[in-house]
Amino acid sequence: MSQQPDQSPDGTPGSGEPRNHAAKTPKEKKRGFGAWVREVLTIVVIALVLSFLIKTFLFRAFYIPSGSMEETLEINDRIFVNLLVPQPIDLNRGDVVVFKDTKGWLPQTPEKASNPVREALTFVGLLPDESQQHLVKRVIGTEGDHVVCCDADGRITVNDQPLDEPYLYPGAAPSDIPFDVVVPEGKVWVMGDHRNASADSREHQYGEGNGFVDVEDIEGKAVVTAWPLNRVGGVSSYPEVFENVPEPSGGQ
Repeated sequence: MSQQPDQSPDGTPGSGEPRNHAAKTPKEKKRGFGAWVREVLTIVVIALVLSFLIKTFLFRAFYIPSGSMEETLEINDRIFVNLLVPQPIDLNRGDVVVFKDTKGWLPQTPEKASNPVREALTFVGLLPDESQQHLVKRVIGTEGDHVVCCDADGRITVNDQPLDEPYLYPGAAPSDIPFDVVVPEGKVWVMGDHRNASADSREHQYGEGNGFVDVEDIEGKAVVTAWPLNRVGGVSSYPEVFENVPEPSGGQ
């Protein structure tokens, strides 16, 4: 039996080979590439907007340049700060906070050459803030608290309750600088965990603001160490340290 050539729908002989889909024209290829570029740009814009909104209203990244909070935070750590503290979420004793240096605690440093790309990425929240205008410390006393160093056992007391502080740098004393203060309204008393390497409220108690930090200067509460990867984890407020501290009586 002889083979018959394939026929097209109109009855004309075919080639006997499967028909290929029509190749895309250069115009169609260009349109496909343009759609891909638009999709990528849309994703990038959405990511930048979301990052900016998160950085503005929820979380912000900061860089740790000093050892004043060791071993809770190490030099070169990158942390995320909850911007909802102190408002609308309450600030508590033990919270590790980042605040603006409005009292001149930091030494003057030479201005770095501007880097528009880095500044833009920091602005939208894709890079941590490495500027020298912020500090990070632990809140020891809040409004009305009577904070004293030190009792007969060398411990800091808050409203006459001595503190056992497990977050202190190994071998560091609670404080080598004496103080006896009542925290004013709208202020906090802050100290670094590495007390021997921290120029905190104690160091500035005779300067502008008497060592107190304005609550309105607090950017937020440190909640997680995000970098380096071997240090990823939460930043504890150690609420058990302060659980027996009574409410302030309103005077010394």
